[in-house]
Amino acid sequence: MSRNTERYPVPSANSLWHIYKTVPFWKVMRNFIVIQMARYTPWLKVKNWLYRRGLGMKVGEETAVALMVMMDIMFPERITIGRNSVIGYNTTLLAHEYLIKEYRLGDIIIGDEVMIGANTTILPGVTIGNGAVVSACTLVHRDVEPYTFVGGNPMQVIKQLPEPEQEA
Repeated sequence: MSRNTERYPVPSANSLWHIYKTVPFWKVMRNFIVIQMARYTPWLKVKNWLYRRGLGMKVGEETAVALMVMMDIMFPERITIGRNSVIGYNTTLLAHEYLIKEYRLGDIIIGDEVMIGANTTILPGVTIGNGAVVSACTLVHRDVEPYTFVGGNPMQVIKQLPEPEQEA
């Protein structure tokens, strides 16, 4: 299963040599400063405000992003995190990939009440469904279905989780 990314070929050299043709330098500098402030901020409300207002991300209410999480520095506005989710320590969310002959962009969509373990990397173009659990140190290279527990590198389904019962 491939990820949902847009592909942009580059005419010469590797795609990192074309970086400031793909994203403005001053946007990267501003994002770097905001992301570094958020990485070290222990106050979740301040951190979520920085993500929403400083980076243009969509972050749901009561979501908790741990210390040292690295949001995409080039395209953070392509990241959406649902309500009441937890993103573990030192996790990296990448909405871009710069490769030799092309670069790729893709949205990261994380649902409501998702648990992402520490030191996880989420690649561009991935959707993680509501209620999913991603174990620590996982490389999320494809979509995760709702209420599924996944882990490892390469990522594998560990088990299906029970869906919450609907209130009458």
